[in-house]
Amino acid sequence: MQRGAVVGRVEASLARIARLDPEFRAFAEVWEEEARSRAWSVDTALPLAGLPFAVKGPSGIRSYAAGRLIEAGAVPVGATAVPGPGTSWQTWGLGRYGRTVNPYRDDRTPGGSSAGAAVAVATGMVPLATGSDGAGSVRIPAAWCGVFGLKTTNGLLPSPDRTGLAAAGVLARRVPVAEACLRCLLGPGAGACGPTEDAVPAVYAQDLGFAEVDDEVAAVARAGVERLRAAGVVRLAPLPGQGDFALADPREAWFAIRAGARDTPRGPEADDAAHGGAAGPALRAAAENSRRLRGLFARVPLLLSPATPHRPHGHEGPGDQYSTALAWAFNVSGHPAASIPAGHTRDGCPVGLQLVAAHGGERLLLAVARAAEHVPGGPAGWSRRRRTHGGG
Repeated sequence: MQRGAVVGRVEASLARIARLDPEFRAFAEVWEEEARSRAWSVDTALPLAGLPFAVKGPSGIRSYAAGRLIEAGAVPVGATAVPGPGTSWQTWGLGRYGRTVNPYRDDRTPGGSSAGAAVAVATGMVPLATGSDGAGSVRIPAAWCGVFGLKTTNGLLPSPDRTGLAAAGVLARRVPVAEACLRCLLGPGAGACGPTEDAVPAVYAQDLGFAEVDDEVAAVARAGVERLRAAGVVRLAPLPGQGDFALADPREAWFAIRAGARDTPRGPEADDAAHGGAAGPALRAAAENSRRLRGLFARVPLLLSPATPHRPHGHEGPGDQYSTALAWAFNVSGHPAASIPAGHTRDGCPVGLQLVAAHGGERLLLAVARAAEHVPGGPAGWSRRRRTHGGG
């Protein structure tokens, strides 16, 4: 790539941030001069030379992912908004100009905790942002902002989260950009899965056996599955001798592990005293979920569900709704999971379709997501839709 093109990519990103960020408040910090300096000095032969990207929160520049992307020639332009102080819920963000707003609905949250990352990508301020996902923190904002978001297999990349629940992730406007990023993070073969010539066998589980899913969100997600099926991307495969695939609600297991109960039992026969005392039942449920998922992925390579059980909530908070309900089972089990755009509800809110694969199955998720981008009838991007300002 020529030096002028490298510098031009970074300058275009900075100009778009200057124009749009006062409205959307996606960034906590913007590093204009440092980004320009990197653009002029980066080795133009590197695979990601001049690719502008954002990091999650001010501390994100110290993450393993950011370091590897910089080594590959990508240029960090700023730190995105994460939840501010004073609340325990994480589905919002606080940028340098105020609270981060959903690019489709000003009166709705973009999700979180990778809130600003999703908004920066959705509005085209950057093509790529790093994230971290401990309970859906990449997939939820990706779903609610209509972009691609991937949580990697837990433990595959370094994470500062000592509980093991959080995994590194990326958010991207286009899947090939995420693939290029993953090749730099995981090695040459990580993001290079070829096209899926045959439909991928998949199981669709609308509520995963326990979640209460909004009817319209469920309908949009199911319509997304049907488009993939009709286009030959996936093939819905019934499980012989079984009904719908179901997991146990992972809520208590997630909280137990977050509180320090890290030793998960190997089977339902393990006793409470040996595995976390009062946390024993929750950990046994987590072990049973892992067993069911192993059985599922021994039969089919792909599990599908809505990414979230409801549409984006207002800025006042989620109330008694758990936005994480369909996401955090895979933080407990460690499986890689992604959200791809499935469509929109009638009031203009994006809906995500969650893709889950066996441990180490990032290449399959990327291949299916890439194929989904070319399926006719998919959702239009933010720049081609009229945003709803408040109300409704």
